[in-house]
This record gives sequence, C-alpha cells and structure tokens, in this order.
Amino acid sequence: MTNIKLKKTVLTVMFISLSTVGAMIKIPSFMGSIALDSLPALIAAVLLGPIAGGVTAAMGHILSSLLAGFPLGMFHGLISLEMLGLVMLFGYLYKKLKIISYLTMFIGNAFLAPLPFYFLISPTFYYTLLTPLMVGTFINIIGAYLLIRKVSPIFSRYVATGEIKG
Repeated sequence: MTNIKLKKTVLTVMFISLSTVGAMIKIPSFMGSIALDSLPALIAAVLLGPIAGGVTAAMGHILSSLLAGFPLGMFHGLISLEMLGLVMLFGYLYKKLKIISYLTMFIGNAFLAPLPFYFLISPTFYYTLLTPLMVGTFINIIGAYLLIRKVSPIFSRYVATGEIKG
C-alpha cells in the first residue's frame, strides 16, 4: 500500500470513528431516535472523495444501529446501502453543483430512503419516519456545510502537495 493510500485509508477510518461518535448523539423522535452519524460521512465525501464518504456513511449507519440495538432488524442492511449511495451521489454532485448536492441529500435521505418502508411495513410507518428524518437530515447537512467551509482550506493543503488524493 502506498503512503498516499495508507493516509486516505487512515482518514476514512477516522471519519468512520467520528460517525460512531455522531451515532451516540441522538435526536429523540417517535421512532426511537435519529443519530448524527451521516455528518462525518458528508465531510468525508467532500474531502476524501465520494467512495470514502459512502463507505463512512454505510459503516456509520451500521454502527449507529448497533448502538441502538438494531431496532429495524435486517432492514438496517438496506438503509446502509441507501446511505452508501446517497453520500456517494452527494460527493459527486458537490464537485460541480454544491447547492444541488445538499438538496439532493436532503430529499434523498428524508423522503426517498424511507420509501421502501411504505411498501414493506406500512404507509403509517413511512409517514411517522418523515419528521424525525427531516430534522436529523437538516441538522447533519447544516453541520456538514459549516464544517466543510472551515476544514476544506486546511485539508486542501494536503491535497495540493499530493499527500492525500481527495
């Protein structure tokens, strides 16, 4: 493994760890709680690239569910894959259309990601999830927006010197 790949891997694991910490910060809701596990994944998608961000989101969700006792059982695998795809899309869109990337993440995470539950469990379950997911997604996105603005200039120094490929 080259030095650059090793640094990127270590940083990705660091963001997964931060995602686990975010999973411990809970927003109470009707359906248990919504965690702040996607905030580090959004930052990782911008700083390290869409794949690293997606992996951080998927692992962050699994760890968040583990801490909550897997309340949705096997469905957490589906949610983890949805998070992987959404954060990767966010990372790709961020490079060209920053505002659109945030809007896509909000709509995707708050409305589209829980849509399978409309059919798999019940419409009531889906509608019950909407409000806490909108609040949680909004907080994650605002936090990521603010932190990306502060961290990007510092991080870009390492990308410019070739120490890390973003």
